[in-house]
Amino acid sequence: MALTQADPAKLAAARAAVALVEDGMRLGLGTGSTASVMVRVLAERVAAEGLSLRCAATSKATADLAQSLGLAVESLDDIGWLDMTIDGADEVDPHLHLIKGGGAAHLREKVVAAASDRMVVIADPGKVVEVLGAFPLPVEVLEFGFETTRKLIRRALEALELGDHDVLQRLRGSDAVVTDEGNLILDLHLGAIPDPVALARALSGIPGVVEHGLFLGMCDLAIIGREDGSVVELARDDIDADMLAQEGE
Repeated sequence: MALTQADPAKLAAARAAVALVEDGMRLGLGTGSTASVMVRVLAERVAAEGLSLRCAATSKATADLAQSLGLAVESLDDIGWLDMTIDGADEVDPHLHLIKGGGAAHLREKVVAAASDRMVVIADPGKVVEVLGAFPLPVEVLEFGFETTRKLIRRALEALELGDHDVLQRLRGSDAVVTDEGNLILDLHLGAIPDPVALARALSGIPGVVEHGLFLGMCDLAIIGREDGSVVELARDDIDADMLAQEGE
């Protein structure tokens, strides 16, 4: 896909994020439709300015795209630590909590984000929500004991009064979606998640759950692109300051 064909909002967010990149940086490259636009914008800037970057990809698909565009991709372990990760999101709430995993890469995405000084999220306005959960929450699970793990997830949801919702295996056609790590995906169709922290804690405590798509307190800056090419930036520092001010009133 040429950049001229990219969604204007996604392109605006990608350009604003790539503008934060400095020569010599160690970067994490996200996965998904918006992240793929970012990778193309980044490659365009690297070619134009001769930037020297070390990049770690969050999926095989992103690594293949980045390398095809001339970006240097290394393993996360070889780089050691990252200055910044730029990634997309399926949902962003007012606290900069995220749902990720629509591309079935949230395990690697979370590992890469956790190994970064800064996580920058790029999105279009449709990804901004008041309450997480309209987008099905992806949960990566082991193939071993798959149905047992699903049953344990259902019990955890019932304990949080979220039990009357579908927990569906993600398929591509009639075939199971398999992640880069060889695991399966369950999508939790919850509609709304009143307490993301409690749900994240419950899911993380289930044997068989490898990782869930709740990214809580990890995003430092969200850049929301608009159709007219402008962007809105939401910084976690500003949100934390507002919350402290409210508590002091």
